[in-house]
Amino acid sequence: MNGSVDAAPTNLADLLLDHPFADEQPLLHGSGPALTAGVARARARVLAAELRAAGVDAGHGVGLRLANGPDYVVAMMAIWLAGGVLIPINDRLPETGLQTLLEATRPFVLLETDGMRPIGSSRTFDPDVAFVMWTSGTTGAPRAILHTHSAYLELLDRVLVPLRGGERRDGRPPSPNLIPVSLALNAGIYNALFGLRAGAPLVIMDRFTPAEFARLVHTFQIRSTVLPPAAMAMLNDDPDIEDLSPLRFIRSITAPLSPPQARRFMDRFGVFVLNSYGQAEIGEVIGWTASDAKEHPEKLGAAGRPHRGVAIKLVGEEPHRSGDVGELYVRPPRMAAGYASGGSFDDRTDAEGFIATGDLARLDPDGFVWIEGRVGDLINRGGNKVFPEEVEEVLKLSAGVRDAAVVGIPDERLGEVPVAFVVLEGELDVDALRAGCRADLVPYKVPVDFVPISALPRTEVGKLQRGELRAAYQARREGDLS
Repeated sequence: MNGSVDAAPTNLADLLLDHPFADEQPLLHGSGPALTAGVARARARVLAAELRAAGVDAGHGVGLRLANGPDYVVAMMAIWLAGGVLIPINDRLPETGLQTLLEATRPFVLLETDGMRPIGSSRTFDPDVAFVMWTSGTTGAPRAILHTHSAYLELLDRVLVPLRGGERRDGRPPSPNLIPVSLALNAGIYNALFGLRAGAPLVIMDRFTPAEFARLVHTFQIRSTVLPPAAMAMLNDDPDIEDLSPLRFIRSITAPLSPPQARRFMDRFGVFVLNSYGQAEIGEVIGWTASDAKEHPEKLGAAGRPHRGVAIKLVGEEPHRSGDVGELYVRPPRMAAGYASGGSFDDRTDAEGFIATGDLARLDPDGFVWIEGRVGDLINRGGNKVFPEEVEEVLKLSAGVRDAAVVGIPDERLGEVPVAFVVLEGELDVDALRAGCRADLVPYKVPVDFVPISALPRTEVGKLQRGELRAAYQARREGDLS
């Protein structure tokens, strides 16, 4: 194979073995010396042989607990070469969390910095399963999802082909793919494999800092990359970061990005921020193409348009300030195989094969999808619908507010009322915040209370945990009443 997107690999390890780089070309860059394509391929084959010698057979789980870097990518490929199933584990996970994860996934062996550790009794997965990945847990207990080689390869090409706008005409090699997130996360694995599938080298950060990110962008002449919203906020807030050239595009990942955040980043650095939309079970289903980015700059903040082969519909539409909003249902060409604990996605799938995402969205006349929040987060104040993200957007534009979250709190008379949690640069001025909200919102959307907080609770990938805020407010209210 030649590494082009027209090739048809059957195992994710083929993305390394058949990468178009010659053996002597540097392929995997990290904090230490780079690994050439030849060295990376050789090391993967050696480790795969060691895994097989240790008894790893087709479908056996292999836990991987290494720091971010080239060795992590090599170990991933070795596991797949050996026929194993990757079980990624954050190297900073405490021992109690590690044991819980091992009991849930039952790997045959665990690969760590100091070697290979046998675990004992293991389960055997279907031969097409490539890796086990946990959901973010924002709407309930995290669940382990089974991603297959075949479905994940389809996902990579589903996104890559339209994003590149066809084959490159100028003869330049692909820009290096900068990986600023943990390879133990789906976002890290996806972007590493995405880069390899595109025939690009990888630049892997061991951990994100604004200064190191800016240095790597300049050093490797990165033209496009991915960033979580939290990382964009760190770059925006760092006075020492003045320039990110030649960076032209950022694809926002892991958590929703509001239009004000996207505009702030673009205004400061001249970098266009491309949203996208997906879920762990279905992969990325909505995103931007290069031509859309050039032709529709006014759509900044939209998730994009459905990728090729993806059908969408909105169910139970409600009036909204920008157009009717309903629950987003999607039907992708492929998806994950199910959950490690058993079961599929049938309880979320309708008769036409569309999957309920649990997210609220609207569709504009040009076919762009705008995500407006979660179904469960929508606040029903006496029959009037309050979209938390709309109120948060107003608050984040208020002077002295660095971050904000709005949640629905039970109310005996109205059912629910909105309460705002705000991260401030100075002292809380409730009157000013309330006046700002009243200037831009209808009265029933104005929060009944404003609570200062040092930081909003978020998951490891930056998703807001509204349940924790509701519980904290309820506990505080009950304490005031006692």
